[in-house]
Amino acid sequence: MSYETLEQYQRKWIFTHQSMPVPEQDWSQIKPMTQARAAQFWKENVSAQSPDAERLSSQDWPMNESNWLESVDWMQEWESDDNALPSAVNEFLDWQDDVTVYFCYEKYNIIETKWSVFKKYWKNFLFYDDGPFLLARRRNQALWFNTDGTVRLGQRS
Repeated sequence: MSYETLEQYQRKWIFTHQSMPVPEQDWSQIKPMTQARAAQFWKENVSAQSPDAERLSSQDWPMNESNWLESVDWMQEWESDDNALPSAVNEFLDWQDDVTVYFCYEKYNIIETKWSVFKKYWKNFLFYDDGPFLLARRRNQALWFNTDGTVRLGQRS
């Protein structure tokens, strides 16, 4: 099996937190990968050597500055009462709602969901903002969230 249930997920609380709980009927659309599956995905799509964003090597595509077009603020929208993604992110990612996306916290912690689900609950995903990436199946665009409240918009190479 490639996934564990949200009930089994070590960070389940980010989706059940009382300040912004994800309705239980949507839990099945948030699929944490097993550690083995996450490690394989990370190796193929982020880094073959580094276990997290803090230790990426100069050979890893995220470290190539030419892959990043701009940085925009996400923290202001995260702290607001509005649930919408930052407009610059929405404009940059013109994906259909059914596109499969991967929120990559680190090598052993990746969640698969649909773009529509991520957009709806992006604030939950960002309870942990230690350099996660948002990637999508068969799409080159990528996001790299930073703890300083910015997100880098770019292209995977």
